[in-house]
Amino acid sequence: MELKVHSYESMGTYDGPGLRLVVFLQGCPFKCLYCANPDTIPFEGGTPTEPGEILKMALNQKPFFGKRGGVTFSGGEPSAQAEALVPLVRMLHENGIHVCIDSNGGIWNSHVEELFSIADLVLLDVKQFNPDRHLGLTGRTNTRTLETADWLETHGKPFWLRYVLVPGISDDEKDIRALCGHFGNGKYKMIERVEILPYHTLGMNKYESMGLEYKLKDVPLNTKDQLEKAKNIFDEYFDCAVLN
Repeated sequence: MELKVHSYESMGTYDGPGLRLVVFLQGCPFKCLYCANPDTIPFEGGTPTEPGEILKMALNQKPFFGKRGGVTFSGGEPSAQAEALVPLVRMLHENGIHVCIDSNGGIWNSHVEELFSIADLVLLDVKQFNPDRHLGLTGRTNTRTLETADWLETHGKPFWLRYVLVPGISDDEKDIRALCGHFGNGKYKMIERVEILPYHTLGMNKYESMGLEYKLKDVPLNTKDQLEKAKNIFDEYFDCAVLN
């Protein structure tokens, strides 16, 4: 079964441990207002790619992965193509390659369950803990995302928690403390790392080229004080929080 691939990034350092081949897959059910890759959202498009082609690419880059690196599937939302991903992940494992799945946790079916069961690490993007603000930010509820986190914890699957700090949208102290109170203080033992991701506008030009309105054009970048304040809050609940 072919995968619909949007693009690749070699020697990536921001999507999992070590140096990684990052495979961006096409299609996502979320429509995040700040999405840096809006061209990955539609399920139409992408390049039909045989899993063997991606395996070959990973094997060529394997000497650079070292002990910690590997392949990360991102998007878009990689779990949307879970059925096709599962055999590829198994092939990567057969060749000693570590696999991360970068996911918003918003899709669930038997194929997704199998995918998360065999992944070495899940990078779980929680966009907002407040359900109403999450809906306004992504167009979807966060219920399934939180249930996915519960599944990972219950089944002993390591994951990183990722949170984008958007001024006026996801930087409210009450919302951050609600998120931290839910996941922190040792309640989720499978969380290996918490990443606080500053808001950026690197994808704004893509919206213009696609003839789309970037709805957060008036949202300023984070100030140093905002980032430090958020980091201090996370540090109250986690001993593994980092500011990327």
